[in-house]
Amino acid sequence: MTGTTPTLGWLGTGRMGSAMVGRLLDADHPVRVWNRTRSKAQPLADRGALVVDSVAELAGCDIVFVMVSTSADLRQVLLGEGGLLTADDRRVGVVVDCSTVSAETSAGVRAAAAARGVDFLAAPVSGNPHVVAEGGACLVASGGQDAYDRARPYLATIGRTVVHAGPDEQSRLVKLCHNLYLGMMVESLVEVVTLAEKGGVNRAAFLEFLNGTVLASDWVRKRTPDLVDRDWQPTFTTELLRKDFDLGLGAARASEVPMPVASLVHQLIQVAIGHGHRDDDFLAMYEVQAAAAALDAGRAAGGGAR
Repeated sequence: MTGTTPTLGWLGTGRMGSAMVGRLLDADHPVRVWNRTRSKAQPLADRGALVVDSVAELAGCDIVFVMVSTSADLRQVLLGEGGLLTADDRRVGVVVDCSTVSAETSAGVRAAAAARGVDFLAAPVSGNPHVVAEGGACLVASGGQDAYDRARPYLATIGRTVVHAGPDEQSRLVKLCHNLYLGMMVESLVEVVTLAEKGGVNRAAFLEFLNGTVLASDWVRKRTPDLVDRDWQPTFTTELLRKDFDLGLGAARASEVPMPVASLVHQLIQVAIGHGHRDDDFLAMYEVQAAAAALDAGRAAGGGAR
């Protein structure tokens, strides 16, 4: 690394990336950022980030974080034309990828980085942008111990929990298991909410009861107002959840692990997308369940069946 204070770069400032960069800026860590659509990074520039025009301008940073949507995006920004790992004159120290991508893609990128003398740390994150902004994110990392030790102070600034899961792609599997569980949990939630509501119970009242029991969770409590008001402003879209189920069920097949519940939920996610909820928050799975139960589409917020 150069000097005593590592230079930080960031690739990808969508909803999650922006929230994570914001945590670093709030802790007085200077960050250079790049985003495919430069204007979307302007709010970070207003907070003190240096917005650059090309990925190559981050190649001299000690640590570069990546937060993109898909495996193809990761390969493009790192190995595609003008990618971070293609610069001949400058070399980044550690690449820390916080995206949710396949283990196969991660392993391929790790090998390509190693061939260029660059350390690669896979560090996917749990938490939506609001949770990240509040400091409640959890990150699981895998890769070499030295790379983890160098990146950990910044990961700990971004989130409240940072775990090193192993030397290779273990963190990818941990994150996929997390998101499979999240999808199954949400489907279970919307099913019981719909049942209570179809029986004439005010859904706000039902959720208030549920949130006071041992089955409660911080996540459900925080998302209760959205479910009550049927507010599907995206924190994590249905399409992104489908992508993670595709990856998670692929990992299960590779390991010969049966996933009967997750497989069913995968199809229900597809139904939600087919009904126009692709870009909505994945809590919109409630709408599919409510329609299947023939709940009155004109029901008032929080109300029961009419």
